[in-house]
Amino acid sequence: MNGADSLCDTLLAHDIDVCFANPGTSEMHFVAALDKKPQMRCVLGVFEGVVTGAADGYARIADKPAATLLHLGPGMANGLANMHNARRAKTPMINVVGDHAVYHLPNDAPLTSDIESLARPMSNFVRRIRNAADVSRATVEAIEAAQQGEGGVSTLILPADSAWSPAPDILHKAAEPIRTEVSESALKRVTEALRNGRRTVLLVGGKGLRGAALEHASRVAQHTGARLLAPGSNARIERGQGRVKIERIPFNVDLAVQMLAGTEQLILVGAEAPVAFFAYPGKPGTFAPEGCEILSLTRPSDDLYKALEALAESVGAKAVAPVIAQPSDRLEAPSDSTAFNADSIMRAIAALLPENAILCDESVSSGRMTFDLMAGSERHDYLQITGGAIGSGIPMATGAAVARPDSKVVLMQADGSGMFTMQALWTQAREQLNVVNIIFANRSYAILHNELKQVGAGQAGHNARRMLDLDEPAFDWVHMAKACGVEGVRATDTASFLDALRTAIQHKGPFLIEAVI
Repeated sequence: MNGADSLCDTLLAHDIDVCFANPGTSEMHFVAALDKKPQMRCVLGVFEGVVTGAADGYARIADKPAATLLHLGPGMANGLANMHNARRAKTPMINVVGDHAVYHLPNDAPLTSDIESLARPMSNFVRRIRNAADVSRATVEAIEAAQQGEGGVSTLILPADSAWSPAPDILHKAAEPIRTEVSESALKRVTEALRNGRRTVLLVGGKGLRGAALEHASRVAQHTGARLLAPGSNARIERGQGRVKIERIPFNVDLAVQMLAGTEQLILVGAEAPVAFFAYPGKPGTFAPEGCEILSLTRPSDDLYKALEALAESVGAKAVAPVIAQPSDRLEAPSDSTAFNADSIMRAIAALLPENAILCDESVSSGRMTFDLMAGSERHDYLQITGGAIGSGIPMATGAAVARPDSKVVLMQADGSGMFTMQALWTQAREQLNVVNIIFANRSYAILHNELKQVGAGQAGHNARRMLDLDEPAFDWVHMAKACGVEGVRATDTASFLDALRTAIQHKGPFLIEAVI
């Protein structure tokens, strides 16, 4: 056994059996180790942003980490944006980053870099392996760090000589993640707050947005008169028929401030106090009104299901019926003659979404109404961009499809951000993943046109449009999809889009619809 074998075996011993990879020379011994382990599924991404984004999407659905394999510091740097999104989603992820052999580092070879400094801002845990005997222990520490609390990104640096040198035939075992019960003092304080008659918002995030936990939250809100909300950005929400209806805090500052206006108490459960994505002249950076008291029910280590169950019991709401989506909440598909725009596309998706689907959302400006429209769709999981680093959508859908191959994954993707990581389409084709990629082709960075106004900079002139428009020339997504091995069609009206979506849902393997709006 060498160090690479030790790392691979330690991952497998902890049920980490998928590796999204883009390796290079320094990682060849790890590649050889993976080659000897058929139980490890190896998924190639032809850009590192695809690799890290797919690992993020996979873990959100699988509820366990995937490994990534990245080539030295520059290779990892290509994947940093989606590592950032994963960190914000509190996604458990194990990055294995190769490095030069220790004795080669002083030579300052062309690919030498400070990997630790590059990794640290996008990782919850960074560890350099010292030698082959240290591999299994270091891997266990990375696994423990990725799974502690709410979850996080671990980055493990594997020098080439640690990979190829003989290693002890001993595998270390990670401690089970600690899941604590809500503290009695926090439970008492929040219970009293919910009984004091003040206008209250119950803001639930993380795994509190899963089905059974969310039912307890809805019971509490119904019984106490609190308003139940989700944060603006969430890793995963279980939604649709038979599941709890919940509103989400808007991205737009004015709308978010309006939603929380008059709130006297904000109770956080697995969430943080909401803030604006950016600073805008003359607008607040935080959404809670001045004087609003903010209380937190849970700690990062708390089991959110049990915490919400305990809260429902404490306020006397265990027997209260939660507010769930009914058949009457489901939208009908638009008619063939309906005007073709983002709204009619969203309504079509809401009506035709199959049961047990995974809905991935990086529709950006086109998808502002997505969340409300799809509350009554068939039961589904909703995944969205979390950290704001665009280019997460196609890789996230790819990883989600690897995690749950029997579900149809439907991706709503803005065209501008989709170009950041469109290489993930090739991975979808290679792995024959059940993903419907819906591209909102408005042929501009439409959100930035709006942001130009929001910051008070006015309308876009010639130079600004040259930086914000994508129409000279326009991207041809159908041809790009076909070049990657994915079947694609273009829709320019509602009738052709409905036909394409129905076909795509029945199609086995990846499919792309370019919706020109």
